[in-house]
Amino acid sequence: MRINRILLSAPLVVVALVIQVTLLARLQLPGAVPDLLLLVVLGLALVYGHVGGALVGFFAGLLADLAPPSDHAIGRYALVLCVIGYAAGLTKPESGRHRSATLPLLVVLGAAVGSTLMYAGVGALVGDTAARHVGIVGLLLSATLYDLLLAPFTVPLVMALARRTEGDLLAGDSSGSQGGAAGSRDAGYGWLTTGTGLKASRGAMKSLRTGTGIGSQRGSLLGKSARDKVGRIKGVKRL
Repeated sequence: MRINRILLSAPLVVVALVIQVTLLARLQLPGAVPDLLLLVVLGLALVYGHVGGALVGFFAGLLADLAPPSDHAIGRYALVLCVIGYAAGLTKPESGRHRSATLPLLVVLGAAVGSTLMYAGVGALVGDTAARHVGIVGLLLSATLYDLLLAPFTVPLVMALARRTEGDLLAGDSSGSQGGAAGSRDAGYGWLTTGTGLKASRGAMKSLRTGTGIGSQRGSLLGKSARDKVGRIKGVKRL
């Protein structure tokens, strides 16, 4: 990943995890807990693409697995967020910007359902049956509802921050390339436009004309001496 992506993703993930653990988890809401960390990963994945989304999701999930109140196997949530980040990044358009909020909203809806099912499925594989006691249907409905209510206040802000850092980098690259191209054009064609170049070209033309005059004078002198020499050899006298 690029340095600017890491510098943005790391603080966002840490802040989201702290808010989720210290505030959202203590609201005692029925069913699931609002997953702010998932929404941050989705916002970054929608801008960074599938590779960046998978990396951000993996490290965010791993950080959540290592957080103090964690009561599940390490790597469980990292796997879930890695897959969700990769899948969300696949929806990034070629232009880099979504034309409407419909697709990001559908991504949030699918991620809320998919992450809950994957988390419960992985837990069943490792022997965690907590989802059965709570009820998978209640978890799905509550997780989807909470994430959809929280998404309009989180995902657009994260996407805007990610696009701003990406735009600054692209602008710097384009200005540098334009400056380099302008410099090469100036270096290639500056002698046609600068006053120094004009003076140099005028001096060259003047020296060329002077050299031509000198050459003609030398030619006339050599010709005269040659004719005189020929006249002396033949014994022709000039009156």
